[in-house]
Amino acid sequence: MEIILKQDVPHLGHKDDIVSVRNGYAVNFLIPKGYATMATESAKKVHAENIRQRAHKEAKIKLSAQELAATINGITIQIGTKVSSTGRIFGSVNNIQIADALAAKGFEVDRRNITIIGEEHVKEIGTYEAEIKLHRDIKAQFKFEIIAE
Repeated sequence: MEIILKQDVPHLGHKDDIVSVRNGYAVNFLIPKGYATMATESAKKVHAENIRQRAHKEAKIKLSAQELAATINGITIQIGTKVSSTGRIFGSVNNIQIADALAAKGFEVDRRNITIIGEEHVKEIGTYEAEIKLHRDIKAQFKFEIIAE
């Protein structure tokens, strides 16, 4: 069954993509939750017209995301946290703390779009890498350093 996605669905597609899924997945989950609509001929025509009208706005959003990615790529931020005498962190550093540190530097980023590269949990002092998804195609990588307060 072909459907039109109304929003990003992990491991399936992005907003406004037309994808093929199994009937049960579409009818029992995606459509009732409001994640998708059925891709009938008339819905495809309306969808194509909406994409044409939205193309100009999307170009501006993509350009601003590229500019933000250019400024974020390669920066290093520092996150201060309480540390034991052995160098282990009490708790762990997560996306919320990284987003707050970026906001302090002047970069407003949604915490859900931040991914720590290579580590499940950050529990020790050191330098780590993270990635921010700024747009469908645009990602920025930066380093963050955990220091003792």
